[in-house]
Amino acid sequence: MEDITTRTKIGRNWSKSPIDNKTNGKPISKPNKPQDRLPLKCHKCGSTSHLANTCPKKTRINEINAEKVEDTKETTDVSLHESDSEPSEEEEVPEELSIENINVSFEVTEVHTHLPQYSDECMDLIHVQDAKMQKAKPARGKGYTAGSSCITNIVINNTEAKIHLDSGAFCTCVGNDYLEKVYTNWQDKLMPIEGITFSSASQNMHPLGIFEAAIIFPHPAGSIRLKVEIVVMNNCTSQHFILGNDYLNIYGIDINNHKDRYFTIGEKKRQKFAFHL
Repeated sequence: MEDITTRTKIGRNWSKSPIDNKTNGKPISKPNKPQDRLPLKCHKCGSTSHLANTCPKKTRINEINAEKVEDTKETTDVSLHESDSEPSEEEEVPEELSIENINVSFEVTEVHTHLPQYSDECMDLIHVQDAKMQKAKPARGKGYTAGSSCITNIVINNTEAKIHLDSGAFCTCVGNDYLEKVYTNWQDKLMPIEGITFSSASQNMHPLGIFEAAIIFPHPAGSIRLKVEIVVMNNCTSQHFILGNDYLNIYGIDINNHKDRYFTIGEKKRQKFAFHL
């Protein structure tokens, strides 16, 4: 039986691995206990009952800062009162407070805010660039052929008529002959006008009175009605109404001169109205 056990190694008691028995005779060091760690505390007041983000003394620090700001304001006010007095001959005004620098800063601010700019004779020309043409350039000497009229259709007194959107005209007007064609009883609604003279180019115009009416700009998506006062002229030969700069400004009518010419009415500018070719 012992011989079989030796050959087959069945039932033999195995000893531990030599690696497990190696201890090198040195004691194993244990990690530090949690009690050896330093306690957490607030780095503002030094208390261990809370952290810095919940420290109640935070508001006191802000109050101190506020007092410092108030002291700074008082110091600034005192310095401003002192500066109100006229400087002596020996004292010089700081360069940053000079009128020239203030004007320059104001002009630069206006440019950066994209406000409309006015030309000035004292202003130097800077950054001159060529404008880009929206359409093909006409032949030399034929530039006047690129112009287009701003005439479109309206409905007045249930009658179709024509009107010219003229931003160069001072007021809205019409000739009495053309008004007779679209509004026969216009004289019954005529209001008097006195003490005003009108001129077109070098020709003096003779006003007969003011005629109040409602004109409609038709559009498939929704027509728009304008109530206007029209000056009736006695010697106006144009065969259409003239909507001047007065009501172009009042109703916010913008004329677009890009590749597709059209005009819009009001702020929303949903409908685009076309001109006659």
